[in-house]
Amino acid sequence: MKLASFILFTLNTQAVTMRWPARKAHRSCPYFMTAKHTPLKIFFVAAEVAPFATVGGLSQVMYFLPRALAKLGHEVIMFMPKYGTIDEKKYGIKPFLSELKVSTGETSGVTELICNVKVWSRRYAPTVYFLENMEYYEKRANVYGYTDDPTRFALLSRGALEFLDQISLKPDLIHANDWHTGYLVNYSRNILQTRQSLRNSAAIFTIHNLQHQGLTDFRYASPLDFDDGQGPLASFFSPRLKRQNALKRGIIYADLVNAVSERYSREIMTTQYGEGLDQLLKEVRGKVYGVLNGLDYDDFNPNTDKLIKKNFSLKTVADRKENKTELQKEFNLPVDPDIPILAMSGRLDEQKGLDLVMKVLPYLLEEYDMQFIILGSGDNRYREFFTKLETEYPKQVGTHLMSNWQLPRKIYAGTDFFLLPSKFEPGGIVIVEAMRYGAVPIVRQVGGLADTVLDFDIEKNTGNGFVFRDFSEMAFFGAIARAFQIYRSKKLWNGIVRRGMQADFSWETAAKNYEDLYNRAIEYRKEANRDNPAPAFR
Repeated sequence: MKLASFILFTLNTQAVTMRWPARKAHRSCPYFMTAKHTPLKIFFVAAEVAPFATVGGLSQVMYFLPRALAKLGHEVIMFMPKYGTIDEKKYGIKPFLSELKVSTGETSGVTELICNVKVWSRRYAPTVYFLENMEYYEKRANVYGYTDDPTRFALLSRGALEFLDQISLKPDLIHANDWHTGYLVNYSRNILQTRQSLRNSAAIFTIHNLQHQGLTDFRYASPLDFDDGQGPLASFFSPRLKRQNALKRGIIYADLVNAVSERYSREIMTTQYGEGLDQLLKEVRGKVYGVLNGLDYDDFNPNTDKLIKKNFSLKTVADRKENKTELQKEFNLPVDPDIPILAMSGRLDEQKGLDLVMKVLPYLLEEYDMQFIILGSGDNRYREFFTKLETEYPKQVGTHLMSNWQLPRKIYAGTDFFLLPSKFEPGGIVIVEAMRYGAVPIVRQVGGLADTVLDFDIEKNTGNGFVFRDFSEMAFFGAIARAFQIYRSKKLWNGIVRRGMQADFSWETAAKNYEDLYNRAIEYRKEANRDNPAPAFR
């Protein structure tokens, strides 16, 4: 069907309303407040933690989740590399432990690496410990991107366990994150035969993005390089270490595994989204859960945010129009309070559905009186497309094709629509941020987006956005055309805006769900210890 014909079809027929995805009880983690609240000792390990090292969304989760857990009364400590880019004086990082010996697994040559541990400690915040090593962290300008990344993160993982042993800390739970710490979960089980200190420590492994599995694309590994995940880990300097899938091992050896949304936890068990691990995930599905990431509602608050032109709340949402005017000025677009604005903000990557945007946007600009704004850096193919589009439609397209930490909130507070037509989306917390500031999402029903955006139903007057299923230009265009229709009815439109702003996706809620998951993992570990101290599968 041609797009022109599809417009008439969309405008003259009632769109099929998409329903909230069905939830399976065993996948979600509802929090049940108990009379006896037992504080837990929780040990987080991650490759990046904000504000010390920030590359992607992992660092933000590692900032907010531990703090939310600490507010619930748990004792939380964190462990990460001391990268050379971390300013010790700026953050007040102090020495804590000298000459921590970390075994490399080699039988000759360099059998140990000597590391130091430093500490950042503040009242009412989880303590952060840093593993310091000149060769693998201090001399590196970046967090990721080195050919010896498997060695660097095997060092982090083994170093974390040596650190626990050195300070005689026995956490109730070890929380590992992404492939970088899959080694940690593997080590924690393998060394139990000689070291009993971690026997009762449960391990949770969080998959923030299944696509990231290290330097090797394990989907196309040769039979000789295939890693079943159950043999011993190679030594730090062995070429074989790169061919061992740390993420796979994290899944196998963890007591529980969780993805960063309930929908994504189901999707990764399919061939389409499983990245070569779908069969394994189906085999261990009894221990796979989904917990949606949260949002700091104190930080992301349009009523107090100093980064936006005009503060507003649910009661004063009409004041939001001043932010729209300011946004149009910021991107050198004609000021018009009535013209709909579509916006995107984030990494310019194929995952985000930008190929759909490239196909549909030129037609929208020709046929509709609208404006489009995009912020972000990434793939040059997309940068060149949007730069050219801005030249061709200077009164309708505004771009800022580089990173900027202040602009996203200005976009959230000023745009009418926020687009995220992702191919896959583990969490998609950016949509929650946008809704908090009154932007109405147009998203694909995938991953965390399916858990946060409820499609608008005109008959019931419910929903907080517009959702489409198929990854196709027709489906994407249909959602936009439907949204433009509803935009004309201010009563219906304001209802969608308000429902988005009222949604509760707080870190407090997420932390309570994780707390429930932690208690389950601890019970599973106790059960496993009665039969086998290191079960591979549950």
